Parts: sequence; structure tokens; C-alpha cells
Amino acid sequence: MSSTTTRAGETLAPMTTTENKSIVGRALAGLVDSGDVDTLASFLSEDFIHHRSDSTTSTRAQWLAAVRAALGPTAGMRVDILHLLADGDHVVVHSRRRLPDVEIVVVDVLRIADGLIAEAWEVIEPAAHAAANGAWWDPAV
Repeated sequence: MSSTTTRAGETLAPMTTTENKSIVGRALAGLVDSGDVDTLASFLSEDFIHHRSDSTTSTRAQWLAAVRAALGPTAGMRVDILHLLADGDHVVVHSRRRLPDVEIVVVDVLRIADGLIAEAWEVIEPAAHAAANGAWWDPAV
């Protein structure tokens, strides 16, 4: 990891893997427990960008609006964090998300820069499709 230079010219030590994992854990805690999107927003850089596996991207404002809609009282999404792993400036979140009519498994890869979440990549699989999507792995097929 390289150091960061602030506008004032001071050099900051790079964040450790543990610190990066803690940032993501704190950002998600209120979101998962109570749908607190504002706390999550406070951990995102102003130039945050979200990438989807279909090659679409969204800005910070667009992504936060989508998160608010997904967790709103009419949507009723429940999120269970299964794994939170970190390596350098990247943190991986493996979660299961449940809506009234669908369950999905999600892997998010988050990049931390200057103590904030700067970028995220998301891969989503409907749980009902897991067996069919994994069939290529079975040598008997």
C-alpha cells in the first residue's frame, strides 16, 4: 500500500486491512440492523462509483437512492452478512438478501481510499438459480 498526501501536504499512513474491514463493518452495521442509509452514506467518498456485473455503473447519489428504495418499508429487504473479508484496500462482503418474493446471494468487493469506500463491484445471483448456474461445474453433466 502506498501512503496518501492530503491537500495540506501531510503524508498519511496507509489504512491497514483491519482498519479497512472495520470501516465497511461500521458502514453496514446500521444498514443491516435498521436500514440506516445515512450512516452508510457517511462512509462513501464523494466520487464513489458502483459497478454491476452487467457493466452498468451508478454514482454515489444514484446508488444511495437505490439502496433506500430496496430497504424502504414497502420493499422489506432483509440482509444477512455471511462473510466480511479484507485484503489490503479491498473488502469483500458475502451476503444473503431476502425480499418477500425472492432471495439473492450477493458478493460485493469494496475499495477503500482515504478512509472511505471509494468504489464497489457487485455480483448477484438469485438463490433459486444457484443449482442451474453451477451445473457447468459438475463433471458428470
